[in-house]
Amino acid sequence: MHNSKLRTVLFFVVIIFIAAAVSGVIRLRYCAQCAAPPVSGNKQQPQRIVSLAPNITEILFKLGLDDKIIAVSNDCDWPLEALDKKKIGSFWQPNLEAVIACKPELVITLWFEQQNNVANSLKRLGYRVLTLRLEKIEELEPAIEKIGSATGQSKQAKKLINIINMQLKQSEQKFNTPTKPRVLWVVQPEPLRVAGGNTFITELLELAGAQNAISSTSIQYPGLSTEELLTCQADVIIQAAMNKETIESQKQESMVFWSKYKNLPAVRNNRIYVVDPDTILRLGPRIGQGLEQIGQIIHQP
Repeated sequence: MHNSKLRTVLFFVVIIFIAAAVSGVIRLRYCAQCAAPPVSGNKQQPQRIVSLAPNITEILFKLGLDDKIIAVSNDCDWPLEALDKKKIGSFWQPNLEAVIACKPELVITLWFEQQNNVANSLKRLGYRVLTLRLEKIEELEPAIEKIGSATGQSKQAKKLINIINMQLKQSEQKFNTPTKPRVLWVVQPEPLRVAGGNTFITELLELAGAQNAISSTSIQYPGLSTEELLTCQADVIIQAAMNKETIESQKQESMVFWSKYKNLPAVRNNRIYVVDPDTILRLGPRIGQGLEQIGQIIHQP
């Protein structure tokens, strides 16, 4: 009797084990099918492109790839057509599953930890990924060339590069004056954080005929103490708006905030500006327009 019960129990254990194993195999096959990258007939002309950064999206649109872009990050809002594209997470936290669900033939990312993690996972699954380092103005041209090459749009990429270089050169010549105003570029007012010397903001300021008021620091975006702030003696303060929808109210708030620092020339002379950061801070096709905007602000009478 005892042996009979034992055999019965063992029989059901074996059945459950086999069922679990079969189920696991089915799930593995199903997941593999879901994760499997689509086969592209022509790698040089991918038909399904995903962009994880606003400046990359702007470049893709400028290269005439509007109909090939199937998804972008939540932050991609220019050109306006980008708003209609499917969203796959934020710039800082892309959603890997959402990217895979788009069945992309090419995913373009930037070179920093969060996007690198997604890029590496996609590569392990067999997806085609282009990762770009884009932190300085000199890196913009090779980035556009790589995107053009990866998408079969090399000629259009060359034209775009020529246009950007011409715009930058014209603005540099226009704002090349003997005096170089000291500009403090504010990333956030409270706690105070600014753009340091090792940033493309410093490059833009120099092209605009100015100098970064704290260019001596090697930290990209340092915090400033009150003593350091007063020592920099900024002639102009440019503050990037935290939300472009509320720029006017931020201008009023900035006037109140900076009124505490009357010893700064920028405060005494009412040279404080709050600007829409998208045109200026996106290292992409609109960088020439951004430079022109900065130059007009710095050198206005």
